[in-house]
Amino acid sequence: MKIYTKTGDKGQTGIIGGRVDKDDIRVEAYGTVDELNGFVGQAITELEQESELFSDVLEDLVKIQHELFDCGGDLASVAKKRPLKLHEGMIEYLEERIDVLVEEAPKLERFILPGGTKPAATIHIARTITRRAERLVVSLIKQDDTVPAVTLQYLNRLSDYFFALARVINFRLNVPDVEYVRSAKVFREGRKKDK
Repeated sequence: MKIYTKTGDKGQTGIIGGRVDKDDIRVEAYGTVDELNGFVGQAITELEQESELFSDVLEDLVKIQHELFDCGGDLASVAKKRPLKLHEGMIEYLEERIDVLVEEAPKLERFILPGGTKPAATIHIARTITRRAERLVVSLIKQDDTVPAVTLQYLNRLSDYFFALARVINFRLNVPDVEYVRSAKVFREGRKKDK
């Protein structure tokens, strides 16, 4: 089986229900989700070296990889009838896991720098790519108001999950987060999260 088709040699690509230019905002959005999935895969391989500490996290990340594939598929569709794969239950699960992770990590008062351990740094990269995907989906929604809101909500919650997870990874590996030295105390009990 050949994996090259040559159908994209003139700068267009096939999506579900049509063809668009490869620099179309829709392609940028689902391509960024694909890039994100690659970093989640890298984080999995890094965490597998400490699998006894991270069995719950590894289970989450594999689940998230499948959901990111679902997300990309939903974004790649312009078909009139498009059954969605992402759903509210996925967001609710992320919220439950965020609450668990936040409780496990040390209290946070100031901004932190991405890093600490290698897998935490990889998860921080995943977090920033998630935010980029979220921005691209906002731009796509401005062009196509049929893009499901659940996509944007899922990505928003996923970036929060990655932030909480990066902190827990460092905590479980006994490596402290590095606080941003010029940060005021910005995180306090009862402060509402961006949702």
